[in-house]
Amino acid sequence: MIVTEDVGAVQREAWARGVLPPVEQVRPGLWSIPVPMPRNPLRYVLIYALALPDGLALMDVGWDSEESWRALVDGIAQTGHHVTDVRYAAVTHLHPDHFGLAPRLREVSGAALAMHSADAALLGHHSPEDTTADEQLWNTQLAQLGAPTDILAAARVDLVRLGAGESMDVVLGDGTPLDLPGWDLRAVWTPGHTPGHLTFVDDTHGLMFSGDHMLPRISPNISTVPGELENPLHRYLLSLHATTSMPDGEVLPAHEYRFRGIADRARQLMGHHEERFAEIVQTLGVHPESTAWEISQHISWSRPFESMSDRLLRLAVRETHAHLLVLADRGSIRSLGGHPERWTPTP
Repeated sequence: MIVTEDVGAVQREAWARGVLPPVEQVRPGLWSIPVPMPRNPLRYVLIYALALPDGLALMDVGWDSEESWRALVDGIAQTGHHVTDVRYAAVTHLHPDHFGLAPRLREVSGAALAMHSADAALLGHHSPEDTTADEQLWNTQLAQLGAPTDILAAARVDLVRLGAGESMDVVLGDGTPLDLPGWDLRAVWTPGHTPGHLTFVDDTHGLMFSGDHMLPRISPNISTVPGELENPLHRYLLSLHATTSMPDGEVLPAHEYRFRGIADRARQLMGHHEERFAEIVQTLGVHPESTAWEISQHISWSRPFESMSDRLLRLAVRETHAHLLVLADRGSIRSLGGHPERWTPTP
């Protein structure tokens, strides 16, 4: 059943109850479609469908699983369309909950796939040997951060790859118009969560499709990932600062629920990271010469560190490392080097 409601109310209630929200008509010709993320604490990703004169465009496409595909196909049907009516899919970033179904969608519908060049470059076809090399690189980084051996053994490179000889149909840059009839959408480059993360802004309709750049309740994971941004949190904070100057409008995020207050939310997220910086400096004052893993054990998380899954532990220690790099740039702490690398306050 399609639901029309005030900003985010239905999605907010569903999130609080831990259930999948319904397909919802957000505006005339604009729908949100929840697509499940199996075995993931975020539970689902919100895909947005926009009416075109000859079909639909999608913002993100969802996780690559049969359950997710069925939910996407059914959600599109509830808008009065068929999955083969999808003409265009703009992908906010390369993570599998946003891009995973893209190859299948293109095969079924012929939809053109669009993404920022920095993320598109990371989606090239990889052989099994390439994937093994990537996993070894990730394990090397985790060991340098001080992660224990069992966390290393569980590491897997979790990216969707394109087939041999395949590429994105449309490569987007900062400010590129999407050229979707009936909409005034442009791509806005917001690197940090990934090198090529994009938000999509429609000033005429007062909309921002924020992907994972800005969520209403939680802070997106900003981590150091081998082969990606060298200082991702620095780039993310710059992206947030730029976001504060955007005209206010309705934010349509990829997770949780819709909200308003673009500048206020950006400032809240920047404030959150300042609090985390202060917490890390305080922790190093008590535990100098610590590794990123040891620091991660002493700082606060939304759930106890020792109860996290291996995947969440890897995200946590890489997120801590991203904060350490910014603090080192600011001169608040310094690296002592070594294997694993250790950190201490600057005198």
